[in-house]
Amino acid sequence: MARSASLDLLKWLAIVSMIGDHLRYLWPQQEWLFIPGRLAFPFFCLALAANVLRATTIQWRYLWWFLGFSLLSEVPYRWLDNGSPTLNVMPTLGLGLLLAWGVHLRTRAATWLALVAALVATLGNAWLMYGLPGVLLPAALLIALKERRFAWLAGLLAVAGNFTNGWLFQHPLAPVSLTVAGTAFMAVSLGLALLRHEWPGPVPPVGRWAWAFYPLHLAAISVFAHMVRAGTGS
Repeated sequence: MARSASLDLLKWLAIVSMIGDHLRYLWPQQEWLFIPGRLAFPFFCLALAANVLRATTIQWRYLWWFLGFSLLSEVPYRWLDNGSPTLNVMPTLGLGLLLAWGVHLRTRAATWLALVAALVATLGNAWLMYGLPGVLLPAALLIALKERRFAWLAGLLAVAGNFTNGWLFQHPLAPVSLTVAGTAFMAVSLGLALLRHEWPGPVPPVGRWAWAFYPLHLAAISVFAHMVRAGTGS
């Protein structure tokens, strides 16, 4: 199947916004980076949904990659933010992949995997980054790719996933909370619009290196953050 420049561009936008968000650990005073960082998760979920849409069978290697890199990423994630009550984002995306497979393929195996993922996400909601709404988001985006009239549902799930953050949940009408909600909802519309129109120019492909990039960039930022704190004596 031909490579999509729009899909690669979406992945690059997700990576760049994720890096920007994580740079807050180096420069905590740059709190504004949290806002554009809200684009990353919906974009990653949409890229996942777009790949599922192309699938005709369960791609088991992706499941093993998610499992492996979920475990591998947890160590640098704890280095970076050991006060987080949730796991790194990989388990959320992995469970979301299983649900999206169930919605798209509708085979017996895919349906059972989706049911197990839904049960795990429900029981483990408090430990998952973006919670149950985050696990549901790839499937909702898959539906929106097929039927654009359901884009609003994906937008609401993107917002709800962000409001699993304790502070945002407790201050829903604060200016930053409203800005986060608007950014998350807008991310869905922007991403869907990008995928519906093929990007005319060349885009460097995002290959399998992206799997390793997540834990490696967490480790690199963690090292630099410790160096900065050591240099300032804090």
